[in-house]
Amino acid sequence: MASSLSGMFSAQPPGPPPPMQPGVGPGLMSTPPGAKNPNNTLVDDLESSFEACFASLVSQDYVNGTDQEEIRTGVDQCIQKFLDVARQTECFFLQKRLHLSVQKPEQVIKEDVSELRNELQRKEALIQKHLGKLRSWQQILEEINVQHKKTSEMAQGPLAYLEQASANIPAPMKQK
Repeated sequence: MASSLSGMFSAQPPGPPPPMQPGVGPGLMSTPPGAKNPNNTLVDDLESSFEACFASLVSQDYVNGTDQEEIRTGVDQCIQKFLDVARQTECFFLQKRLHLSVQKPEQVIKEDVSELRNELQRKEALIQKHLGKLRSWQQILEEINVQHKKTSEMAQGPLAYLEQASANIPAPMKQK
């Protein structure tokens, strides 16, 4: 491609890539000129904003602070900065994916096929796990059924037959 990818992995919002400079390769993680710190990358910004989120939650200023609104505002600002940098990082990777799909569409298809194979293997393993549980429960139910048949056969022994036969005998008639 004629355009450079430098600057995409920077703290600036994504935009069209700058033209390629002769003798300079596209920097995947460099910041464009005019950024706050030319040595900072988008990954560095993401890491520092993530650390700032935790620092704001455990900072002694916030722990000892009495103004809840000030604490909430500070934490919200840190989280918002982290989310903004995370969106920029996501955008960078989406742009990289787009460039890859344009330059090497067969690579994207290979990745999709690989993901589908992995998904099929995962689902097959899940099916086997459920079949194992199903067999276990079927065995338990069969054992319960066999035990129930044994107890019902015992109840049909000689005493049960006598009890059943005596229940069918009509009661004697009362004499007047």
